[in-house]
Amino acid sequence: MPMTMEELAELLPPRGPLLGLDPGTKTIGVAISDDSRRASAAVETIRRGKFSEDAARLAEFAKARGVCGIVLGLPLNMDGTEGPRVQSVRAFARNLAAILPLPMAFWDERLSTAAVERAMLEADLTRGKRAAVVDRLAAAYILQGALDRLEVLERFAAADSEEDPDEEDLWR
Repeated sequence: MPMTMEELAELLPPRGPLLGLDPGTKTIGVAISDDSRRASAAVETIRRGKFSEDAARLAEFAKARGVCGIVLGLPLNMDGTEGPRVQSVRAFARNLAAILPLPMAFWDERLSTAAVERAMLEADLTRGKRAAVVDRLAAAYILQGALDRLEVLERFAAADSEEDPDEEDLWR
């Protein structure tokens, strides 16, 4: 079952890529991080079909890439409440955990698609090109947010082991 980012950080090995997923009703955006978990990259968009087929494809991908954890975008409402889409993602995560036993965490994906759309408009991509890549880019955006949080947690953990950490240094 998915956990907090703090719990995920404690379970992850020092190195190894994370899989980022943006599960929608029609597609699943897929992204992956580098081994040091500093940068995310958009990989593909899976057209949703039967769950078992989608999960098998994700499991095959995770195994081939040596993935050690998963971050799923959680589509909270703008006021932070959970609606039907969140329930659907939670069910997807439960079902995926039964097939792909890796540590999983949710990451708030509010405005991720809007941010990606804005960047693509600034890059002057056509509507067709935007539609083809938006889900995987949203997955990369979600994963990058989680990676940045993991880096901050790592800095705080390192500072806790020091005698007198300078809090300002933690954010550099």
